[in-house]
Amino acid sequence: MAYAVLSTWRFSLEGNRLALQALKEGKPGFEAALTGVENVEDNPSFRSVGCGGRPDNTGHVRLDGGFMDGNTLHFGAVASLEGFASPSKIACALSKGDYNNFLVGEGAAAWAKAHGFKERDNLTEESRKQYEEQGSAQLEKLSAWENHDTVCFIVLDDSGICVSTSTSGLFMKEAGRVGDTPLAGSGFYADSRYGAAAATGTGEEIIKGALSYAAVMYMRLGFSPQEAAEKAVVELHDELVRRNGHCHDMALIVMDMQGNYGIGTNCEFPFVYGSDKETARLFLSRFVNHQVIIEEA
Repeated sequence: MAYAVLSTWRFSLEGNRLALQALKEGKPGFEAALTGVENVEDNPSFRSVGCGGRPDNTGHVRLDGGFMDGNTLHFGAVASLEGFASPSKIACALSKGDYNNFLVGEGAAAWAKAHGFKERDNLTEESRKQYEEQGSAQLEKLSAWENHDTVCFIVLDDSGICVSTSTSGLFMKEAGRVGDTPLAGSGFYADSRYGAAAATGTGEEIIKGALSYAAVMYMRLGFSPQEAAEKAVVELHDELVRRNGHCHDMALIVMDMQGNYGIGTNCEFPFVYGSDKETARLFLSRFVNHQVIIEEA
């Protein structure tokens, strides 16, 4: 397998194609991953990531993002970041050092500004209207699946594997709330010995099971990507139902070092996969009788 790209949600299809093209041109995996994620971050019609993202309960769009290099296990992350175009790109830059890898709020913004990252007001007219017209009703019933879709890209090339994530978080979240997206081990994890995983859905649930790390560790134990993804999600789903009487929606994308992918989910979840051998294609996964059914969308 020369290269492969796996990404979350229908809106990642064009970004997946761009990432594949970058790899075809010989660009490194991290650059391809950022190309794919930024395609989503820069499009205001995608309402849960980057420009036009969903506001918190104070009317501000605050972004979270993460990155991990599977060769070094270095990670970078930002959370509750306001006023910048690409949390994924800033997170990738933060992964280069041994310290100060995870920055939040004003500290993250100050670092990004000092290092010349593109600034942008991500509160568009459409997201402002959504806050004013729907915000009060949304507070009565917060729902991650309806109002927050994290974009995740896993990219494999001949040098290793990496993962990048980005989100504006839960619509009408408490100011300062952070979900799984920037948390290594929960929202994403990459190890070039075994593969990588990334999650989307209700961050508070995903964090309870360190879901991405769990899937990669299952691959370490010899499970296939599909087995690892399903095992990680179903075990956490069942445990949360046992303890709390319910489990909110979550999904997981997983890829091994041969470019094989796996999907774990407890609901309906679309994703995109492409490689040097096949063009980017959209698939739909469903959770039926405790098993994941995948079909081309």
